[in-house]
Amino acid sequence: MRDYYEVLGVSRNATSEEIKKAYRKLAIKYHPDKNPGDKVAEEKFKEASNAYEVLSDPQKRKAYDQRGMAGIYDIGFEGFTDFEDIFSRFDDIFRRNYGGFEDIFVSRRQSGGPQRGSDIRYKLTISFLEAALGAEKRLRIPRSESCDTCHGMGGMGIKTCPKCQGTGQSSRSGRGFFSISEVCNRCDGTGKVVQAVCNTCHGSSQVSKYRTITVKIPSGVENGDNLRLQGQGNSGLKGGPPGDLYVNIQVQPHQYFKRDGKNIIYEASIPFTTAALGGEIKVPTLKGSATLKIPQGTQSNQTLRLRGQGIPDTRGNRGDQLVKIAIAVPKRLSRKQEELLKQYAKLE
Repeated sequence: MRDYYEVLGVSRNATSEEIKKAYRKLAIKYHPDKNPGDKVAEEKFKEASNAYEVLSDPQKRKAYDQRGMAGIYDIGFEGFTDFEDIFSRFDDIFRRNYGGFEDIFVSRRQSGGPQRGSDIRYKLTISFLEAALGAEKRLRIPRSESCDTCHGMGGMGIKTCPKCQGTGQSSRSGRGFFSISEVCNRCDGTGKVVQAVCNTCHGSSQVSKYRTITVKIPSGVENGDNLRLQGQGNSGLKGGPPGDLYVNIQVQPHQYFKRDGKNIIYEASIPFTTAALGGEIKVPTLKGSATLKIPQGTQSNQTLRLRGQGIPDTRGNRGDQLVKIAIAVPKRLSRKQEELLKQYAKLE
């Protein structure tokens, strides 16, 4: 990452006015509206905006001068990730300091065209076995959808906007050398106006509905995973695409199984005689029961393995079931058992 002073082309002793002028010059030069499709210009514009955000703030500048990026990270600065972030946070700066300079951003901040619908987040609780083996769930989701009565136009009697003549844009001369193209405030950029407000959606163009959606839970999902269902979110405005539905998975704990990645952990209690002499026991698995061989001389807390009895991954490869052995010691013995154990003790 380049030094912020170097990015703006100013010295480390630059005044706030010098920093402001340097940023203004770079912002005009590399603004995306002046360089459509130019990824290099977009990155330079974002880099300059990050530099200005830090150096124009006395607290952030002091932290940066003392410790570099580590200093401003400590006070919560993360930098800009997209242009909407830059525009929204700097709107008041342009208005106060640059007069009409904010007009450069009008066409990007305001859009009368199609708008993508918002995403929906839904929390779904499933059982341990459903998470391990996969399942199919039916969800009843409330979401915004385009009004059927007015076909998403917000009213009836559609006609061409008389102000913009259907273009959705109006132009005016800005200060300096910029020509400003703005969204038409009569039709909100659609190029159409309605003669009567829709009685169903009351002009909003959307209504709230419940939809039943089938969600396939893949085997191996974990607690906290998010499943994305593309296009199942709220509908868009003005013909825009719908948002997405994100299903947040919450897995209930199992009565006796625990999970370790693709492996299943189970604790089995066996008699001390079986541990000493060896034998076989039945243990539960994800798909019923299985026979586990107990080797002679098995110790308490020893872990035995049932291969292929764990959780499958996306490619069908299964983990194992790990069986942790606990040796059960009887609390009461019959007289005969006690005598035999005493004989065994003498032999040891």
